[in-house]
Amino acid sequence: MASKQPFTDSDTADEAVRATCDDASTCKRFATSKGYWTDLYAQYFVRQIGERKAPEINRGYYGRVRGMNLLIDAFLKKTQCYCQVVNLGAGLDTTFWRLKDENIMPKKFFEVDFPMIVARKIHHIKTKPPLSKPLIETHSTDSLLLDGHSLDSDRYCIIGADLRDLPALEEKLKKFQINPELPTLFLSECVLVYMTPEKSSKLLNWVADTFPTAMFINYEQVNMNDRFGQIMIENLQRRQCNLAGVDVCQSLDSQKERFLSAGWESVNALDMMTVYSMLPWEDVARIERLEFLDEKELLHQLLQHYCICWAVKDKLSLGLSQIGF
Repeated sequence: MASKQPFTDSDTADEAVRATCDDASTCKRFATSKGYWTDLYAQYFVRQIGERKAPEINRGYYGRVRGMNLLIDAFLKKTQCYCQVVNLGAGLDTTFWRLKDENIMPKKFFEVDFPMIVARKIHHIKTKPPLSKPLIETHSTDSLLLDGHSLDSDRYCIIGADLRDLPALEEKLKKFQINPELPTLFLSECVLVYMTPEKSSKLLNWVADTFPTAMFINYEQVNMNDRFGQIMIENLQRRQCNLAGVDVCQSLDSQKERFLSAGWESVNALDMMTVYSMLPWEDVARIERLEFLDEKELLHQLLQHYCICWAVKDKLSLGLSQIGF
């Protein structure tokens, strides 16, 4: 008879990583309630607006969401939506619903996360018509494939999987009809940093080997070897949250090198201070009027310790390397 596995340190670490999903969702929910950007669907995943977040946190999330969305939308435009999107560690992200509303949906939108988080998201979708209706509207038959840890429709699929277990991930994506020949956009936001460099490298290698025309957008920590970076690491460690992949977050160069060494053709990386300065200035001016910011220096430090890195492979010569800010 098999003995029950003991609860291990890695279980505790995974639980702490899963908790970051709630952190991101509640921060986004608060920022949208203040008017930083519009998200009609966050309220269905996070009911309570929650406690007040500092203005620099709200501006940081604004830069993150606007920056990611600009690159996502540029990829969809380049491929004329004849593509698929795979959001790794998607959490309670609402991008699929935004794209549906804006009529710029890919052929299929995949999400992957820990089974426990996926089960929660599926429950929200099943029980809230504003979330389920868009899936039904884009589905050709009467029934969706649905179980505790996966949901599959014609245009949207959510899969419970561990990104560190590549064979299982690949098997599940194949089961739900991912097409390696289609241009494919991979997204990850503060996900790879929780994997060891060895594990994240294998994931990036697998994507590069499997999808000949692809783009990977990674939002993550950077410049983590200075004092401010150390404080960030210590704060997370106090919550049992170990940044297993922090060695790759030392600089923009180390972020770019991880993609180049994994077989990607070209790669760009900008810290969020730079991205923030390149966003449409009228909208930045609007959001900066929403709340008084006392500590501009703290905002600058925060933005200098996050980055967006995007890498491409372009067998179909779609001009993916032209995508940028």
